[in-house]
Amino acid sequence: MKTPRNQITPVLANLTLKSDTSAKRLGQEIAAYLLDENRVSELDSLMRDVVAYRAGEGIVEVNVVSAHELTPAGRKDVEREVRQQFPKAERIIVGERIDAELLGGVRLELVDRQLDLTLRSKLNHFKELTAVERA
Repeated sequence: MKTPRNQITPVLANLTLKSDTSAKRLGQEIAAYLLDENRVSELDSLMRDVVAYRAGEGIVEVNVVSAHELTPAGRKDVEREVRQQFPKAERIIVGERIDAELLGGVRLELVDRQLDLTLRSKLNHFKELTAVERA
């Protein structure tokens, strides 16, 4: 019988919170378990659950998508914005991804939401507002 994901999640999350095991080793162990149980297709869902669990434990992860590398001031702005969303966060982990298709601004991807502060998003919002006023 398959162990339910909601029982696997806290075990994996606690391993990532308290383990001295390297991230690489932990990843290998998780991959081996999923392969052995024929559950590889559940990896994305399981990792979303783990990230959500960790957020509940005070470790919030945010992925920042931008056209350019974040400056130290930009990183502090991101952390401040995340802290407003998660005031009880003990630790905020900021990951970065460069997307050359973005004109400017950033998109913050959190476990359960996305905050789109890109130039394209702002322009689209402006376009919607002007279309409503003309109608």
